[in-house]
Amino acid sequence: MMTNQWRLLHTGLKNSAENMAIDEAILVAHSEGKVPPTIRFYGWDPSTLSIGYFQKVRKEVDMDRLQERGLGFVRRPTGGRAVLHDQEVTYSVIVAEDYPDMPTSVTQSYRVISTGLLEGFRRLNLKAEMVPMESEEEKARYASMGSAACFDSPSNYELVVEGRKVAGSAQTRQKGVILQHGSILLDLDVELLFDVLRFPSERVKERMKRGFLQKAVAINQLRETPVAVEEAVDAFTHGFAKGMGIRLVSGELTSYEEELAERLVQERYGTEAWNLKK
Repeated sequence: MMTNQWRLLHTGLKNSAENMAIDEAILVAHSEGKVPPTIRFYGWDPSTLSIGYFQKVRKEVDMDRLQERGLGFVRRPTGGRAVLHDQEVTYSVIVAEDYPDMPTSVTQSYRVISTGLLEGFRRLNLKAEMVPMESEEEKARYASMGSAACFDSPSNYELVVEGRKVAGSAQTRQKGVILQHGSILLDLDVELLFDVLRFPSERVKERMKRGFLQKAVAINQLRETPVAVEEAVDAFTHGFAKGMGIRLVSGELTSYEEELAERLVQERYGTEAWNLKK
């Protein structure tokens, strides 16, 4: 991919509605030519369960338990399954579909963006690999257990370390722009995740949990010395720059993006009409 200048954002800890609203506001601003391609790193306060755009809340999420646990909740504009945003680094990549050398297919654009993630893991001395999911053998090896949880299994070109999924990503395309965001696990609270998801029975829940633990892993489970958030963000900043052949320049959200994000919180991501609509 040709070298080009992108904006780098560190927006810190935000609540669930604000985080999704900011991602969409950047997408809109980029589609209108107001801001350059952008990579954003962020966190969540409070810890949040996000669900994919197509998931059914009442079938898959225990909202009472979610509130008891003090977790935030939001429906993403992207697909995929439920993610507990807790001890992690979250990234988003916003770039026009016609960006030079960006593949038109969703699968291949995943591959390009995952190259950046791959380089980030390498900087943390982890032997990550991309899973093409092209052969029947790979599909069988990484097959989903069928739970509502994202880290149950990798999708095309997602990252695994020692055969277990370590980063989960989802993508949407709107207004000629790709928005891909994802969760890079530093630590993993499997008990909390499975406590707020619904299952047909306790037996099924325990079976799913055991399978999940065999398929998902966090960075700090793989390293002798734990990785702090700042160290991880630095590693993946360099990873995206190297893997995607871009130059990242620190920036800020524009007033236009901030105002649009506030409106999106009020009209979409902060509303039950959006979050509970399925």
